[in-house]
Amino acid sequence: MTDRAMGDAAESGGLTVGAAASHAGVTVRTLHHWDAIGLVRPSGRTAGGYRLYSAADVARVHRVLIYRELGLPLDDIGELLDAPAVDMTVPLRQQRAQLLDRISRLQSMVDAVDRMIEAANAGILLSAEEQVAIFGQRWDPAWAEGARDRWGETPQWAQYAERAAGMTPEDWRRIADSVATLENDLAAAKRAGVRPGSAEANALAERHRASIGAYFDCTLPMHVCLGRSHAADPGFRAYYDAIEPGLTFWLRDIIDANARDRGIDPDSATWT
Repeated sequence: MTDRAMGDAAESGGLTVGAAASHAGVTVRTLHHWDAIGLVRPSGRTAGGYRLYSAADVARVHRVLIYRELGLPLDDIGELLDAPAVDMTVPLRQQRAQLLDRISRLQSMVDAVDRMIEAANAGILLSAEEQVAIFGQRWDPAWAEGARDRWGETPQWAQYAERAAGMTPEDWRRIADSVATLENDLAAAKRAGVRPGSAEANALAERHRASIGAYFDCTLPMHVCLGRSHAADPGFRAYYDAIEPGLTFWLRDIIDANARDRGIDPDSATWT
């Protein structure tokens, strides 16, 4: 409360509810409510029955505002203001503990957002050395940056960043092991002459689509687009064909055939 407000209240015998509300920065309705619940009751009344707030009343309003800013419920504030001085610290210590817990939770949220930003910018929250150690010598860390440059403005990249932000190196190892098993199975099926469109080939195509689902929700049309993108990219062709000659184009073909069997025309598929 300002010295002027205290002086006005003292000299006039009290402030009207409007003046008290203005000095405290609250609404008249708020003071009416606080009066009704017994939180801040004006000490006086005019001859016409209007509320008059003394300097002590307005000071109590300001104390309520301080405690409310700390997050205390109005019922607790009333008990705190009316409690003996020896007991005042009990609810304040309880509120302090709650505030510290809230700060901790908010900091965790900030850390999670920071990781999402880092994942969106870097493509993967692993160093180049960690990537090679987890994904193998054939892995090129530049692929993550290339993917960000190509897909960084898409909802799928945002979804990937959200998921990647929560992944640990152990999570990435599990994904890498699963992908390695899938690649070996794809290569074995290619060598065995498994035909695109067969039940076995379709199952492998779905496993491949599910592996992409670790990063973002991959629809059948998206899967077709990715298969064709990989086949057109020299880097991806070199990667898959090092596993099994011709694997890149065979993978594209089984993806197309699987999509066709599930009602998607691969020739008109778009990124949707």
